[in-house]
This record gives sequence, structure tokens and C-alpha cells, in this order.
Amino acid sequence: MQLASNFEVAINGIKANKLRSSLTMLGIIIGVAAVIIMISVGQGASKKISDQISSMGSNLLMVFSGTGQGPVRGASGSVNTLTLEDAKAIAGLSMVSNAVPELSTSANIAYNNQTWTSQADGTTPEMQSIKKWPISLGSFFTADDVANASLVAVLGKTVADNLFPSGVDPVGSTIRINKLAFTVVGVLASKGAAMAGQDQDDVIYVPVTTVQKRMMGVNYVRTINVQTETENSMAFVQSNIEDLLRERHRLTGAKSDDFNVRNLTSVLEAAETSTGVMTLLLASVAAVSLLVGGIGIMNIMLVSVTERTREIGLRMAVGATERDIRNQFLVEALVLCLTGGVAGILTGIAGSKIISKFAGWSTYVTIYSILISAGFSAAIGVFFGYYPAKKAAGLDPIEALRFEK
Repeated sequence: MQLASNFEVAINGIKANKLRSSLTMLGIIIGVAAVIIMISVGQGASKKISDQISSMGSNLLMVFSGTGQGPVRGASGSVNTLTLEDAKAIAGLSMVSNAVPELSTSANIAYNNQTWTSQADGTTPEMQSIKKWPISLGSFFTADDVANASLVAVLGKTVADNLFPSGVDPVGSTIRINKLAFTVVGVLASKGAAMAGQDQDDVIYVPVTTVQKRMMGVNYVRTINVQTETENSMAFVQSNIEDLLRERHRLTGAKSDDFNVRNLTSVLEAAETSTGVMTLLLASVAAVSLLVGGIGIMNIMLVSVTERTREIGLRMAVGATERDIRNQFLVEALVLCLTGGVAGILTGIAGSKIISKFAGWSTYVTIYSILISAGFSAAIGVFFGYYPAKKAAGLDPIEALRFEK
């Protein structure tokens, strides 16, 4: 009953000074909203990076030729040391689901009067499974197409849109890639931008043997994409791949590897660490405004104690204890902060959606950011409201009754 009475007195005190209370709460509203928006921007960036890496394939190891650390997609070292036989040998290792070779070359594409420059990516049918990339029209090429080095192609959405008029089904059409006539057998569904920003849909998949024998005249591949059975088996498989390739490439003793194995899980962990630091930094900067709002709460509560000195003296004269007075002003500060906190949470969620829509930034509001903001606003109410409440509780009743404004 005493707590309910304190809340009632606090609410009446706030209502008696609506404008002053609203301005005081504004600092808390801005602070809470800023924290939520900043955390949502950081979490949005982290989620976008995670989704983009996941779109490259799950449980994925990438083996590059040479010793250089190339970019994640289209990388190659200074020497070409990987072969189709290496990919087949890796596919036979324990805990390996797929081992898909990849060899890319630039492609000048023509269909009727339309031309487009893209990338012809030689691979095998298992690439679709690794990347979990659905077909929107037609189908992917087959293992027989790889065995026969067939002139067939699967188009990315960007390539299809730039070569063919809207509403036209490209499947079955003949296009020219670097002056060779290819039959379009499928069109991939749209996948969007990759982590580095390039358009993943601006690609043509063709049999890897076609690129080797008919387009480039080589017998190597630049990348082998290895999919493991589970995420936990990636380190085990990576070690086995390194041992296998050293044996196949006759690298004994202190000879350096002529290949490089990259674990996308470690790339994801590094990216998440970076975005986590960024999120913490943004939230810390935003929390400064919460601190300023708390100082505003303390100032207004000190003013309130001064204005209500005679009221405090009267309450003490009729039996209120120091604890009652202290709780009264603590509850009032808490109500101000919690009300501002709720308004700030709603403002922060709305602000995150507005930023996402109009600025094009990826934002992601999590429940923990809301809980953190609500907890901070409550803590600020108690922390910055305690000194004014203690000052009010320590007043001498007689002196308080004599007080003149």
C-alpha cells in the first residue's frame, strides 16, 4: 500500500509540472533511443555479414592454388597447382560431403543484338548444392555435361536480365560466350550482393571441363570448394586436406605448401568480432546521452525537493519517516526514467526502421538491446534520484515548515 501511495504521489507530482517533466524525460528518451538505434545498426551489419558468408556455402573450406592469400571469391595464388584429380581425391576424404573445383574466366556474352561482359565460372553440378542456390528456370547442367565438356550454360539473374527482354524464357536459347555457341539450360534465382559488394548474380556457370579445354586450354583449376558434413569437423577435414595435397604434390620436409586452405568459419568469426567492437563503441557513445539525461533527472529532482520543502516538513510532522520521504522521491525519479525509457524504446525501434528504409542501412533490433536500454533507464532513475531523495529525507521537520520560497 505504501509503494502504491508513493507511485500515486510521484505521478501527481509529474502531472503538476507537465512541461518540466516532459523536458526532463526528453533526455532519457533520446538516450534510450540512441542506444537502441546504435546497437541495431551494429547488429544489422553483423547479421548482413553472417548472411553473406552463409550464402557462399555452409561448412565450407576453400582451397586455393599457390601460397598467396587471395580474396574469398575468385582467388588464386601465383602458381596453378590444383587439378580435377585433386578435387576427386579430396572428395574421398572422411567427413567431406562435396569437393567442387572452380575455374573462372572473363566472358563476353552476346544474344542477338544484346551484349554483356561477365564471368564464366567453370564448375560441377555440386556447386548448386554447396551454395544452396535454387534454379528459377530450367535446370543446372549435369555430370554428363562435365564429362563431355558440353557447351551449356546456367545464367545468373543479372546476366539473364541484361541479355533477354522482360518476359522471355532464356532456357533453350543459344548465346555466344567468347565466340563459342552455348545453349542456356537454366537461370538461377536472385542472390544479391556478396560480402565484398560484388553482384553474385552477375555470373554464368558452365562445366569446368568446358572452360579448361574449350575456353582457356589449361588442365588446372584455381579453387576447390570443400563442404564438410558438420561445422565441428571443419578443422579435422582441413588438416586432412593439407596432408593429402602435400602428399599428392610431393611436398616433403620443409618445402612450403603450393596451396592455401581457408576456413570461412574463421572469416565469419573475425567479421563478427569486428562488428561486435563497432557495436560496443556505438552503444558507448550513445550511452553518454543517457548519462546527460540522468544528470537532468538529478537537477530537476533537486529543484523539486526545494520547491516542496514545506510539503516534506508537513508530511514528517504527521508521522512520515525518513524512509517514506526518501522512497517518495526515489519512486518519482524512477517513474520519470521508466516513462522516458518506454518512450525511448518505441522511438528507437521506429528510428531503426526509418534508417533501414531511407538510408539503406541494415538494422536489426534485438530483445537484449531493448532490455539493456530499459535496465539502464531504471538504473539511472535510482542512481541519479538517490541524492535528491536522501537530501529530502534528511530535512529537519521544523526548519522545513518554516521554509519560504
